[in-house]
Amino acid sequence: MKFKLLLVSLSAALASHAALAETHAHWSYQGKTDAAHWSELDEGYATCKLGKHQSPINIETRRARRADLQPIDFAYAQSAAEVVNNGHTIQVNLPEGGKVGIDGQPYQLLQFHFHTPSEEKINGKAYPLVAHMVHKNAEGKLAVVAVLFKQGSENRALKPVFAAMPTAEGEKAALGNGFDAAALLPVNHGYYAYTGSLTTPPCSEEVTWRVLKTPVEVSSAQLAAFKKLYPMNARPVQPLNDRSVEASR
Repeated sequence: MKFKLLLVSLSAALASHAALAETHAHWSYQGKTDAAHWSELDEGYATCKLGKHQSPINIETRRARRADLQPIDFAYAQSAAEVVNNGHTIQVNLPEGGKVGIDGQPYQLLQFHFHTPSEEKINGKAYPLVAHMVHKNAEGKLAVVAVLFKQGSENRALKPVFAAMPTAEGEKAALGNGFDAAALLPVNHGYYAYTGSLTTPPCSEEVTWRVLKTPVEVSSAQLAAFKKLYPMNARPVQPLNDRSVEASR
């Protein structure tokens, strides 16, 4: 009996150790764990420093190559929605949020989340807020569509999301009526295209990026509500290096 208990205790200890080994170091946007130090915090974050195709970037419109790019085929759908405070931002999980078609490839919408100010800049200018719509295809590759927000009228689509924002890290809230991500999109779907990375650790590369040219509006009160939780959660822009940016016509 004692031997069995010893085995159980040993197994539990090993499982606990394994779980700890799989965790990654805490990171943030300020102080000693900010973006300048991410690569020093965990060996799994090395790409944040060593990667040559990192995001976000500053998009210089006069240098973006105009091209006959395929339109983004948005096929979003009303979905159950869970609003999560993950300790770095407010994220909305959409288990049945629909798809987009990018260059003829279908990508499933997983979630969208916010950064303030916008991580990507246009001609050196950051917008007050950006939503990153994160998608994955059948091969596990990621595509992010960025929707920029300028200050203006209240954003009706975001009203239920911001009303449900949990104030504490780890808290979640379900949206009773679900959410249709199509409501976040501007009428004009023209975009800038480039290949980049995740903008948070581990900064994995080979992410397809589409930054919509036309911003939508968000009110000062909505912006203040988000900033009350996250005053600044944007990674600085990264070098373009050997990449080019294309602009849809």
